Amino acid sequence: MNNITVEELKKRLDAGEELHIVDVREPHENADFNIGGVLIPLGQIQSMQIDAIEDLKDKEVIVYCRSGNRSGQACMFLDAMGFKNTKNLVGGMLAWQERMGS
Repeated sequence: MNNITVEELKKRLDAGEELHIVDVREPHENADFNIGGVLIPLGQIQSMQIDAIEDLKDKEVIVYCRSGNRSGQACMFLDAMGFKNTKNLVGGMLAWQERMGS
C-alpha cells in the first residue's frame, strides 16, 4: 500500500485520467458525499466480497473513506488478497472537503 494525497487525486481526476477508485464507507456516507468511487464497504472487503474489483488486482486501486483509517485497513486486506498497487487517500473525504470543497 502507498498513499495518495487529495491534491494528487484531484489533479489526476481533472486531467481525465482513467482511475479505479473504491469507497469503503457505508452507503449512507456515500450518499451524503462521494467522488465517484465504486462503493464496497469495508465489511465486504473484510469478508472477501470483492467481485466488482476482482479484475483490478494488477492495476492501481485508489481507496478512500471518511478519514483514511478504514481505507488503510481496506488496502491491507486487498494487498493480502493479491492486489499489487493499492493507494490509500490520506485524510479521506474530510481532507477532500476541507481542501477541495464539496
